[in-house]
Amino acid sequence: MRRREFVLGALAVQAAPAVPGSILVHEHILVDFAGAAKASPSRYNADEVFGIARAKLEELKAFGCVRLHECTPNYLGRDARLCARLQQATGIEIWTNTGIYGAANRSGVPEFAKQESARQLASRYIAEWKNGIDGQKPRFIKTAVNGFPLEPLDRKLVEAAAMASLETGLPIASHTNGGGPAAEAQLEILSGLQCPASKFIWVHAQSEKDHKFHHSIARAGAWVEFDGISESSAQWHRECVESMRGLGLLKQVLLSQDAGWYHVGEKDGGAYRGYTFLYSGFLPLLRPELWRILLVDNPGRAFR
Repeated sequence: MRRREFVLGALAVQAAPAVPGSILVHEHILVDFAGAAKASPSRYNADEVFGIARAKLEELKAFGCVRLHECTPNYLGRDARLCARLQQATGIEIWTNTGIYGAANRSGVPEFAKQESARQLASRYIAEWKNGIDGQKPRFIKTAVNGFPLEPLDRKLVEAAAMASLETGLPIASHTNGGGPAAEAQLEILSGLQCPASKFIWVHAQSEKDHKFHHSIARAGAWVEFDGISESSAQWHRECVESMRGLGLLKQVLLSQDAGWYHVGEKDGGAYRGYTFLYSGFLPLLRPELWRILLVDNPGRAFR
């Protein structure tokens, strides 16, 4: 990086802008990768997690954040009760999800999901939406595909998410391994089921290095989510945003950090990454008139 850019970046970080009403659409409180057969609240101390996460959320609140989407799926550590406790303690809304996650070598796929049809799985998601999860209503569907080309299980999980979305109106946040081709394949599945592209969120789109896929998915009406924002990725994420802005596609972009993560099984939960870098380190790299579009307006439309 040239010295001038470094100095300007350092001055911008000091500004640490707040964005009142902002929403972080892809973060985590806790994750347990022990697998669907083992993940359980008995594997961690909820009070310990609460204390660690609360401190990080209080830091975040000062930047104007009013809502955080907790994207940990069922069978990998989803804990709606913990989310509710943290929401009450901090005043930040914390949304949980329904769905089944098919990436990470299927570690979050329970045995029944391998046997049941897409319609049966969708019925499970719809039941959670209707009845709640420990008193909390899921506000989006979290799924994942393991790569491209899509395998039969990947296709079934996407079909189930689309069916559930059609009945509930919930958006689908899909962790997408396989880059742009995998995102396009998922949109084809939604189209075949007459599920609007506007219900699809391409999670981890920054992993695709060819911007043409970002552009095509946005033009189709779906959401392109550049998450995982960190100090090491900030310039690439900025390029992604500017590429979309340059073609008038900014209104299909979502930003987040994929941060947090009390890692069940690691001592003291491992390294819990806070939620404030997006504000203090990344937003100053963008034009101020973009901040509200990306963190207030777009999440509001994507998850309405």
